[in-house]
Amino acid sequence: MSRPLLWLLAQAAAFLLALWAAPRAEGLWRWLFPGIARPVWESQGWFTLLGEHLMLSLGAAAIAGAIGLGAGILATRPGGQRLRPLLDAVFSLAQAIPPVAVIALALPLLGFGAAPTLLALVLYASLPVMRGAVAGLDAVPPGVLDAARGTGMGRAGILARVELPLALPVIQAGLRVAVVLSIATTAVGAVAGAQCLGTPIVTGLANGNMAWVAQGAVFTAWLALLADRALRLVLARSTG
Repeated sequence: MSRPLLWLLAQAAAFLLALWAAPRAEGLWRWLFPGIARPVWESQGWFTLLGEHLMLSLGAAAIAGAIGLGAGILATRPGGQRLRPLLDAVFSLAQAIPPVAVIALALPLLGFGAAPTLLALVLYASLPVMRGAVAGLDAVPPGVLDAARGTGMGRAGILARVELPLALPVIQAGLRVAVVLSIATTAVGAVAGAQCLGTPIVTGLANGNMAWVAQGAVFTAWLALLADRALRLVLARSTG
């Protein structure tokens, strides 16, 4: 087993141990936040929040990946290249709108819970996938495409068997960014009632309990960093 993998497993174990220890470390939280009467988050279990957080963020990343990849393919086809500036502008605008604003606008239509958060995350994470797909497909050498056409391949076959495999490393890099952005941003879904690692943050802000805010923020950031390291390792192995 390689050293980077061992280091990643050790970090993941430390993260899970910290989640388990958080509700049992009342002395630590009272020392860090002496003026707070209830510094330990106990409303929902940390592992329950972690599961909900991962389901929401990874589901959003999967949808964003499909949308971004489809848009990238469309933008690089002969009939769709004229749409590239429009697609880039639309996806850039979608990411420019703060997720919390998307959630607020979607609440009257979708109600409280995971749905408005999922919409905000998909809009936020689609851009890096689309741009990664465009960059990867544009980088396929024209000579390779000519050779594929010379063998009698059709457009669909060239895309599936030549272009996408050659563009895969760049597309995967865009997917990695989308996953990390989604995991890091899912916490804002707590303002709409979505259960996630951001729930202690929002509840703590509403009640003036900075201990809960700190716990939620630490675990959310830690999870995003772990996901980034894991994806870097997986992609390095797949392209190595």
